[in-house]
Amino acid sequence: MAIELWTWNTPNGRKISVALEEMGLAYTVVPVNISKDEQFNPEFLAFSPNNRIPAIKDPDGPGGAPITVFESGAILLYLAEKTGRFLPRDLRARVPVYEWLMWQMGGFGPMPGQVHHFMMRPDGPAKEYGLERYGKETLRLYGVLDKRLAGREFVATEGEPSIADFAILGWAWRAERHLPTQGKTLADYPNVARWYDAMLARPATKRGMEVALS
Repeated sequence: MAIELWTWNTPNGRKISVALEEMGLAYTVVPVNISKDEQFNPEFLAFSPNNRIPAIKDPDGPGGAPITVFESGAILLYLAEKTGRFLPRDLRARVPVYEWLMWQMGGFGPMPGQVHHFMMRPDGPAKEYGLERYGKETLRLYGVLDKRLAGREFVATEGEPSIADFAILGWAWRAERHLPTQGKTLADYPNVARWYDAMLARPATKRGMEVALS
């Protein structure tokens, strides 16, 4: 039976559609229209109590019993454990994946997300402050990522991507939205741009980025 992906067309939703495609898992999309506050519907809150997308329902969970998972990072870890893919078995090799996944969850997502928020505010001091504060931090994070990818094909692993790449890709996908607020483009971070293009050249990743989520 197919996994249900409850989501909307957002960076966090794209993390999971890419992972599902790369892992070859059957899934169906259940749109949760966040512009209409559908994330507050009781049906969704029953298994995603933080009223945030994405969340999944897996009818074939551990031991064959159904399971639900919310929070995109937790979903990525669950899917990697389920399939044995994109998360190294060796603990030492896993640590960089954990580090860069948490880096994305704690920074490279919340910070550009705040840029997106303040972009929509009325012109004035609050908007200016928000874009400066969170825009500068977003640029710092891009610099960290660009340095990490110097001489590397993938963010945390060798030979093939990891769930950390899928997580980070979801937000790099919106670079054209948040970087111009600081007078930058993805081309200003050549290692990130190279990695981004290489990820999108992967057929499964491309499918995950193009599947209708809304």
